[in-house]
Amino acid sequence: MRKTKIIGSIVGLLSVTLLFIAGCGIGDTEDDANEIHIGMAPSPYSDLFSEGIEPILEDEGYTVTETDFDDLLQADIALSEGEIDLNVDQHEAYLEDFNENNDANLAKLITIPSAPTGIYGGEKDSLDDVEENDTVAIPDDASNTARGLLLLEQAGWVTLEDDVNPIEATSSDIVDNPYNLEIVEMDTYQIPRTLEDIDYGVISGAIVYSAGMDTSSSLLNEEIVDEFEIIATVDEEDVDSEWAQAVVDAYQSDEFAEFLDEQNEDDYWNIPEDLE
Repeated sequence: MRKTKIIGSIVGLLSVTLLFIAGCGIGDTEDDANEIHIGMAPSPYSDLFSEGIEPILEDEGYTVTETDFDDLLQADIALSEGEIDLNVDQHEAYLEDFNENNDANLAKLITIPSAPTGIYGGEKDSLDDVEENDTVAIPDDASNTARGLLLLEQAGWVTLEDDVNPIEATSSDIVDNPYNLEIVEMDTYQIPRTLEDIDYGVISGAIVYSAGMDTSSSLLNEEIVDEFEIIATVDEEDVDSEWAQAVVDAYQSDEFAEFLDEQNEDDYWNIPEDLE
């Protein structure tokens, strides 16, 4: 009988303790709801967030935790696995390609400023110097391969099929290559390192930035199509969350617009209509 009373007392004490914890808010998710975990890849977009968006969010009561990744792919994997909440380093075409190949459900939150992909000189330092059989490197991931081919067409170096989807173009869609260029697909991070061994390289704004290259040395910048504008990315289930809306509001704020004006004196950034 005494043993039963002791056990009953312990159960009662545990119940009171749990009620006390609940009443004090211990274990609540309020702090978690006010913490935003962002994956930072080596790019101007992550830096723009850190310098221009993060202070706005902190003023709104959010705590921003940054996790560094070596490349965007790893950041997307972490986002799809719930290890982070947000990243700001990809365009929509890359996002769609990642979702398709990884059975993921990442989603666009808002279009943000983009830095253009450009043609950069290697052994050649002018578009006018292009010659028969020159070597041109373009990124090897599907969406940026298409982006590179569009830029080569913009330069007048190749012609693509009239009805080709601009975000799905491949080398097989080239119908005219008047200079018989050798178009080499390679890891986008490797292109700046191989410029001295090739004639030209197509390099995205993010890679130019992370490689410490001078953006003004671009021989030709792309005319960015919608699918290649940079977006803030979250898991699909978080699109309508309060913290995600706070990120949208920060990008659309007057404070960020003023900050961006100061950073864009040389028109480096392509600013989407939503932020103008």
